[in-house]
Amino acid sequence: MSSPLLDLEPRLLWQHFDGIRQIPRPSKHEEKISEHVENWASERGFEVRKDEAGSMVISVPATEGRENAETIILQGHLDMVCEKNSDVDHDFMTQGIEVEVDDDWVRAKGTTLGADNGIGLAAAMAFADDPEVVHGPLEILATVDEETGLTGAKMLDPSILSGKILLNLDTEEDGAIYMGCAGGADTDAFMRASRRRGLLGSVPVKLAVRGLRGGHSGLNIIENRGNAIKLATRVIQAALYAGIDVDVVSIDGGSKHNAIPRECFAVCRLDKGALDEFRGVAAACATDFHEEFDATDPDLEVVVEEMDDDEATRRVLNIHARDRLLRLLDSLPHGVLSMSREVPGLVETSTNLAVVETQEDGLKFVTSHRSSVMPALFAVRRSVTSTFRQAGASVSYDEHYPGWKPNPESPILKRTADVYERVFGEQPEIKAIHAGLECGLLLEKVPGMDAVSIGPQIEGAHSPEECVQISSVAKFYKHVAALLEDLA
Repeated sequence: MSSPLLDLEPRLLWQHFDGIRQIPRPSKHEEKISEHVENWASERGFEVRKDEAGSMVISVPATEGRENAETIILQGHLDMVCEKNSDVDHDFMTQGIEVEVDDDWVRAKGTTLGADNGIGLAAAMAFADDPEVVHGPLEILATVDEETGLTGAKMLDPSILSGKILLNLDTEEDGAIYMGCAGGADTDAFMRASRRRGLLGSVPVKLAVRGLRGGHSGLNIIENRGNAIKLATRVIQAALYAGIDVDVVSIDGGSKHNAIPRECFAVCRLDKGALDEFRGVAAACATDFHEEFDATDPDLEVVVEEMDDDEATRRVLNIHARDRLLRLLDSLPHGVLSMSREVPGLVETSTNLAVVETQEDGLKFVTSHRSSVMPALFAVRRSVTSTFRQAGASVSYDEHYPGWKPNPESPILKRTADVYERVFGEQPEIKAIHAGLECGLLLEKVPGMDAVSIGPQIEGAHSPEECVQISSVAKFYKHVAALLEDLA
């Protein structure tokens, strides 16, 4: 069966993306996509250089007559965020992404699409293949493990690069040129929790909060979308406040540090005679949630289902552990904490309660924080740490990554904007983004580097709603092609 992508324009870009989307490429498991890109480069006689982390640079010779132009780096990442709806059977380690064309959009079927950053990688490969694109020497920098910690950029061996002008192809807004981004850090925790057997006469139920949109914890945090972990906690707390004796077996929600949790599932036990009352509390909470979140999460639902009574559901958290857990989840901050004082409409600092996972001897938590002001980033990390420690949880940190400080006087920014205006007859938006880009780390690695970030319209990144606008991909390709010729 022919792929629906192969008839789209620009054809070379979509052909490359069609190959990319069929290759499993979760973060930290980029072996197959790396092999795919290396084989493509080898077939064309392009030199490939790799560092110990697995990131690669592909040297593409200049168009004839443009050999003396300055080397331009086209940069993107090999991995993708792997998110799916709970009712979708898909193994990201072994299966490619199923896609469909919906009017002017390309979407996946119940999973993330991987346009972030598969479209950027496909564009770079297409520029190298397209005989109509005039360019000087190119270096295609493809990094690993961007989505779970910017590992490839952090560990990059700068000796594999020679260029000093970076075009990062990893932003997601048509008509915008980005000149700065937020830094980020994760704070993880583990809370030990003892258990006892559930009370005689109690029955197990599963509380599901689902149907939320989730999304990118940087790009979508400003929209105040619902957090399924927070909402599930509110349902259980409401039942306790109503006098229902609810025991908790487990609470599990979220799956990625950089995605707003779309689903949360709590297994509880309560007296069989209280089941209808518990359903009533859940229904009342659902009504409240719709009043709060209908504008952002119209498909939100709260469902209570009876479960089989087996040994796994009979071991509940001790009352003290249950209360510590619920108070902790209630207290942990989530969402926008401050807006930029310098850039109107830009989130300065935010935090995401990303994951709660029940284990036999306790619970694991993942939170992620972003800020364009590093002291504010460390302040929110300290605040979250204090909240965890008040609940008796142990805390661990992932290495933070720096922001990319905006430079309105950047020469490549001016050149990129001038070309856009010449090609399309209108001025682009010059912006900073409340998300992590690799530019900040790469500029630290390569002194004197100048950078911008551009891309097509991608919506719903880091969620199964992810889609990319076909017309904006053509516009993005035209812009970068014209910029490469101008720079050559």
